[in-house]
Amino acid sequence: MPDKKGKTPDKGELEPEGSEKGTAPEEQAQPAEPTAEELLAAEKEKYMRIYAEYENYRKRSSREREALYAQVKSDAVTAFLPVYDNLERAIKTGCTDEAFMKGVEMTMTQLQSVFEKLGIRAIEAVGKPFDANLHNAVMHVDDEQYGKNEVVEEFQKGFMLGDKVIRFSMVKVAN
Repeated sequence: MPDKKGKTPDKGELEPEGSEKGTAPEEQAQPAEPTAEELLAAEKEKYMRIYAEYENYRKRSSREREALYAQVKSDAVTAFLPVYDNLERAIKTGCTDEAFMKGVEMTMTQLQSVFEKLGIRAIEAVGKPFDANLHNAVMHVDDEQYGKNEVVEEFQKGFMLGDKVIRFSMVKVAN
């Protein structure tokens, strides 16, 4: 639009409609300043989220640490199970030298004591019903003097750490 002097203003000189030169443009909608209570509530929410994340992390890492400890303990005991088996065979075989046999029995008692302190317990098998969660059946025998699915012989002792089976009992099952 030409001004009073007949000139058309440049693009950069155009003013918004409804405003006159020298007057301030209408007040633009400015965000209201947050109140102290709103700021406090926002910071409290932020703090609570961080605290909850930290608590979840602490609990998760504690569970992972306990699981790792149980796994390491299980692996260490598993490494000693062949020693247990050999001591058990030596005791069953017997020996004429009483002092030697007494030493083998004492060693076996000490190993069983260590297992007990670590929370390792033997799985009872002979005379119990067969349980696939605890026993590994390697033989089957038909014998009327035993009940159905009864474990009649144990070839290798099984062990548990808490509720976890470290080694299944190797057994013979009847009927």
